Amino acid sequence: MATQQGGTAPMTELTIDYDYATRLRQGHLDLEWLHTWNHEVGEEITPSPVGLTMRDIAVGRYGEIPDEAPMRTMAPRGGEREAVMPDMGYRLNHKAEVWADNVMELYEEAVSRQWSATRDIAWGEIPDLDPDIEHALCQVCTVLSEVEMIASDFPAKWMWQINHDYVETKMFLATQIMDESRHTEVFRKRALAKGAGLGRSKAATEEFLKLILDADTYSEGSALMHLLGEGIVLSLFRAGELISPSHVEKKIFRLCMQDEARHVAYGTMHLRYALANDPDKADEYHEYLDKGETILAALFTIPEVVEPLMILAAGGEEQAAVLGSQASEMLRDRVIEEYLQRCDRAGIDRRSRIQLPSFNGDAANLADQAEVGV
Repeated sequence: MATQQGGTAPMTELTIDYDYATRLRQGHLDLEWLHTWNHEVGEEITPSPVGLTMRDIAVGRYGEIPDEAPMRTMAPRGGEREAVMPDMGYRLNHKAEVWADNVMELYEEAVSRQWSATRDIAWGEIPDLDPDIEHALCQVCTVLSEVEMIASDFPAKWMWQINHDYVETKMFLATQIMDESRHTEVFRKRALAKGAGLGRSKAATEEFLKLILDADTYSEGSALMHLLGEGIVLSLFRAGELISPSHVEKKIFRLCMQDEARHVAYGTMHLRYALANDPDKADEYHEYLDKGETILAALFTIPEVVEPLMILAAGGEEQAAVLGSQASEMLRDRVIEEYLQRCDRAGIDRRSRIQLPSFNGDAANLADQAEVGV
């Protein structure tokens, strides 16, 4: 039978070893696997102060992460494998396609900082708010419960295609899926908790989410989602904690923010690792981000996205036209600058070709650029 990459092959019909079964019934164990054991780490591993981490056990052969996976199998990295194994059909078989140097630490942080949207939020302490504040908050929750789930759906689409030799990346993405499911849960619950309900969704938002989900490659989608989409949401979470009307919403945004920061940190360092290994791919990443920024520019001109934040920042509908407008411009400037800083850390210069408009009062520039993405 012709084998594929590194001794993997299509699924073969398994055969039953009747001779072994007979010997086993007679009490004759094989034990070849035991007597030829040669997989020792070399010494006992000392746990870190926080416990035994993935970084602690990445030693010797177990810490050797191949640039190209030799097989497409779920056999654990560092263990012994048969010469020919079934082919799992993985498409992402190169380290640079999925890796980030901080992924082990991010995984450990993720599992240690899980929280419950049911138990850890003081739902009974939400105050009665003025209708304009409550409805503005619920509109923000509507947008966030919509966009957060893309950061579950996208990793789920690609995770099974990542080679098991990069299992730490798969483990981290599994925590991201759980995080984002919880974010969708908590914002949906807040919108319904006081009876106001969910607000309105817009097509432009869906266009950006579709762009991520339809990405041809994992790296393209990761750049759009982690660096651009989740990065901007992270900035909104920071602002949300500041302008929230009560301590309940402040805690919601704070908890979501700590989760989102991990996802953005992975995406930023993944892009940095990918570019360090293949600088020629910078133009491809620029093209991805060009498309994403063009669509996102439209979001800055959608009333259902902008005006709820203005009302919350100003403390009410009446004050929103003046105070909210100033706060909104400051927020947009901060969102863009933080995004550009992430690009700088990732090793890609977006300042010279950014598609998002500057926010120096040039409303015409904003409208012209946003119209392209509507």
